[in-house]
Amino acid sequence: MAIDMKASPARGASLCELAESLQGDLSAQAVVGACLEAIEASAPGFNGFVRTRTEKALDQARSLDRRKSGGARCGPLHGVPLAHKDMFFQAGELSECGSRILRGFRPDHTATVLRRLEDAGAVNLGALHMAEFAMSPTGFNAHLGHGKNPWSADHVSGGSSSGSGAAVGGRFVFGALGSDTGGSVRLPAAVCGVTGIKPTQHAVSTYGVMPLSPSLDCVGFLAQTARDCARLLSVVSGPDARDPACLASRPRDYESGVDRPLFAGDVILVPKFPSDAPLSDEVRALVEQAAEDFAKAGAEIRRVALPDFAEAGALGTLVLGVEAASIHGEWLSKRPDDYGSQVRRRIQRGLLYPATRYVDALRLRAQYQARFLSDYLEGGQALLLPTLPCAVPTIQETITGSEGDIEARFGNFSYWTRGINYLGLPALALPAGFTSNGLPNGIQLVGRPFDEAALLRLGHQFQQHTRWHSRRPGA
Repeated sequence: MAIDMKASPARGASLCELAESLQGDLSAQAVVGACLEAIEASAPGFNGFVRTRTEKALDQARSLDRRKSGGARCGPLHGVPLAHKDMFFQAGELSECGSRILRGFRPDHTATVLRRLEDAGAVNLGALHMAEFAMSPTGFNAHLGHGKNPWSADHVSGGSSSGSGAAVGGRFVFGALGSDTGGSVRLPAAVCGVTGIKPTQHAVSTYGVMPLSPSLDCVGFLAQTARDCARLLSVVSGPDARDPACLASRPRDYESGVDRPLFAGDVILVPKFPSDAPLSDEVRALVEQAAEDFAKAGAEIRRVALPDFAEAGALGTLVLGVEAASIHGEWLSKRPDDYGSQVRRRIQRGLLYPATRYVDALRLRAQYQARFLSDYLEGGQALLLPTLPCAVPTIQETITGSEGDIEARFGNFSYWTRGINYLGLPALALPAGFTSNGLPNGIQLVGRPFDEAALLRLGHQFQQHTRWHSRRPGA
């Protein structure tokens, strides 16, 4: 069952294209109003939004129009409608993190990334569906219902940034904030046919963002194109005194170099996938086609051995479990029944890991990263990997069976993404085609620490030679 997207005002333009038009005669109020009307008209078939900021968004758009008419300089996101996963705090406004535990919660502070987006002129349309406390790779939520894919409401939207992928994929907004602790930006990007950037660990401030696992959490973006992601990331980059873990030493312009064409010195490394690698034949074919497309765009393709992501993924799961159990400890003891059973089960398991195992996992991390970079990224700018192991499953396929069966599917679904978080590396998810079920699928480029600019340039050039990113539901 496809969702009717004909009313979507964002169906034609990318974020950067819209931003250019809004610098001219186009009214921010008109664009924001059209997006809000499309969101309202989409219910109940589309459940990507949990709340809209209708009046506040329109007031902000009118204010931006007045400032522009008065000759004020427009910011790089002037009037652009965005929306955000419901875990980015805005002072005085609801932020419930897809949970019953935080129902009615209104924080007293605002996330740094939200402040920086607003300062750049972006208009926040509201809060988006997410997995409970960001703990599902498919979009499952026991309280809100499963996130629905804009290409087919019977299929998963990916998680945990389910609403972010669906809202951008459905062309209701031009970009969205998400978080990525084990693939939660990249998975919904691939599932919904959009682009997603997971930055280097601690490259972007997480102040004012509900944590899941601080050692793994990354703030990222979903948008139509790599250039769009580059602009969004540029806006929020830079040091933050409120977040002592943030490693950014200065603001960065990730967009300025994306137009430089690829040449033979741009080396993309592609694994030699054995027959028993955890990916389906049709996803394998999409990865190989993407490698050919990069070669046609001018890059050099080199083959490397396939990394074993099972161990890195398992270590990441251990770190996530322990840190999530620490964060949720008091709620688990006092309000266990307010969690969905899958989320409670996964968090409680974190209480059982010995402290020595957790310390070992953190201690080994730098060694794993160094070995990964020397073995699989030596001489190259990016490692080309699948994002998903298979075609996008139906919702029913992911919830059938015992709790153990369901959890095992969660692990399989994030096999290609989870270990990258443990390694702390940046990754860019790109739409790369469709599978036989008619739904999009994608690839990811994994790069060196703090080399997001290289990934975004590669992604932009890939999108100059392919058109998967421009496909939309209902077109």
